[in-house]
Amino acid sequence: MAARVERGTLQVGSGVLSAVSDRDFARFQRLINDEAGIWLAPVKKALLVGRLARRLRELGLDSYGGYFDLVVANEAERIRMLDAICTNETHFFREPRHFEFLCDRVLPAWREEAEAGRRPRRLRVWSAACSTGEEPYTIAMTLLSALQGWDLQILATDLSTKVLARAEAAVWPLEKSREIPDPYLKAYMLKGYGGQEGLMKAGPEIRGLVRFSRLNLTHDNPGLGQFDLVFCRNVLIYFDKETKGKVVDRLLDRLLPHGYLFLGHAESLGGFTNRAKALLPTVYALAPAAKPDR
Repeated sequence: MAARVERGTLQVGSGVLSAVSDRDFARFQRLINDEAGIWLAPVKKALLVGRLARRLRELGLDSYGGYFDLVVANEAERIRMLDAICTNETHFFREPRHFEFLCDRVLPAWREEAEAGRRPRRLRVWSAACSTGEEPYTIAMTLLSALQGWDLQILATDLSTKVLARAEAAVWPLEKSREIPDPYLKAYMLKGYGGQEGLMKAGPEIRGLVRFSRLNLTHDNPGLGQFDLVFCRNVLIYFDKETKGKVVDRLLDRLLPHGYLFLGHAESLGGFTNRAKALLPTVYALAPAAKPDR
C-alpha cells in the first residue's frame, strides 16, 4: 500500500512486508545513484532490504514500491532513506600514518614558514565525510596540540543528517577512549559522570574549531572555498568510475596550491586524474601544473 503525504504528515497503511522486486530494486538503484553517487550492485539487494525494512514497518508499509513512491514525493523521507543506506563506520585516529605525516612533516614546515612570515597563522581543513565526528575531532586535537595560537577552522560535512547530529553532539561511548592517545585524551576529552556515566564528550576547545554542514559530494558546492587539508577517506570506494572522477575533480578544486588530500587506505587517484601527485600511499598534493580555480 502506498503512503501519502498530506500537510507534511505521513499517512500510511499497514500489512505484511513483501520482498523487494527486481523492478523496485532497480528504481532504488537509480535514485540512490542519482542522489548520492552510490551504486548498489545487484548483490546488494539484501543490504537494501536490511537497511530499509525497519523503516517500512515503522510506517506500516507493505511494499518497497510504496516506500519508493514516498521517498520520491517527500524530501525529508528521501534524506532519511539515504541516511539508512550510507555506511558510517569510523574511529578516532583512523589510519595513523596520516597523522604521523601531519605531525612529523607538514605542521613543522608550516610553523617554520609562519615564523619566517611566509604564511599566515591560519589553517582551513575540510573533513569531507565526517560521519559521527571522530575524524574532525581527531584533526582538531592534532592541530590544536601543534599550532597553539593559530586560527584553526575545520568544516565537517556528510550526506547523512543522522550522523551529523551525533557528530555535533560530540558524545561517544567511553570505550571509544581506547582509540585516543593518552595525552590527547586527558587534554581534550571529558569523562561523563552520574547520568552520563559510560560516556565521553569532546571538550569545548576542540568543539569550538569544528563547524558541521550537510553536503553532497556528487553535487557542485559553490562558495565552499579552499582548504589547506582535505580529508575524504573511505568514500570514493562507494562510487562508480564516472562519479569517482567527478568527485575527485571537485576535491582537488577545493585544495590550495600548498595543500594535501588524504584518501582511505583502499583508495587511489591512479587512473582518475593527472592533477595530483602521490607523496605517500593515499596522501596527495597538487601536481605542479594543476592550480585550483579561485
